[in-house]
Amino acid sequence: MEDRSEFSPLESQLAAHIRAHLGELRGTEARVAQVVLDRGADLVHLSVSDVAELAGTASSSVVRACQRLGFRGYQELKIAAVRQAPAPAPSPADERDPAARALADTVRAAREALDGMATTLTADDLRAAAEALDEARHVLLVGAGLSGAVALDAAYRLRALGLLVDAPADLLTAQLAAAQLPPTAVCLAVSHTGATQAVVDIARRAGDSGATVIALTSYARSPLTEVATHTLVAGGQDLVFGLETTASRIAHLTAVDALTLTLLARRGETAKRALDRSADVTADQLY
Repeated sequence: MEDRSEFSPLESQLAAHIRAHLGELRGTEARVAQVVLDRGADLVHLSVSDVAELAGTASSSVVRACQRLGFRGYQELKIAAVRQAPAPAPSPADERDPAARALADTVRAAREALDGMATTLTADDLRAAAEALDEARHVLLVGAGLSGAVALDAAYRLRALGLLVDAPADLLTAQLAAAQLPPTAVCLAVSHTGATQAVVDIARRAGDSGATVIALTSYARSPLTEVATHTLVAGGQDLVFGLETTASRIAHLTAVDALTLTLLARRGETAKRALDRSADVTADQLY
């Protein structure tokens, strides 16, 4: 790998920090650090598994290298890289009206995330996941942080179609539930990065129990996809503006919609009867 860096001057503090610690790293960890220097702010496009492949090592080595560099993990290092990247120069109109710029940028990020689904999420992916859910006797849904809302939305929709679902708010409870799943169950795990340790651990426990694991994530390669039976890839960049955006969650919610509609078509009258019961319950809550 070439000894060069694509960090801009505004990123020089992070680059200098990494170079200052290169002498403390050996072997795979040093290669990971060099990948970070080479990629700079472009890390926003890469999962931990992508960096591992570029460095010729395992995801766990990437995490260890990041920790040796003083970060809690890869995600924190990625956030630092993106936040130090130079922001696009605003147009005169944007400077006069930052709200207009914020609206335009947010809509553009969401549109890009949805447009990207055409290449990352296929009909075959949806059919395979819907088949697994249709045949499941029990479905465990899990997501942490901002992905938790997507998991809850999926739980509501699957329950409305007549599936027996469980979506524990407490991650320890989810761990226990995953460890007790039978082979006839499905675990649907939602994680934008695919690297949230608690979610990956729950999915791994579910798989070890013999259950089918469906991953809903934004990256095709990640620790979560490594333990998944089926993977649904949809999502946008997580740090488009130096802040986490809703783009990936909009894509994930859209994927959930597509999955439930596929499941509705597959379950036929069984799902329609369940939807009728759900409509009755909803109607009782309205004035």
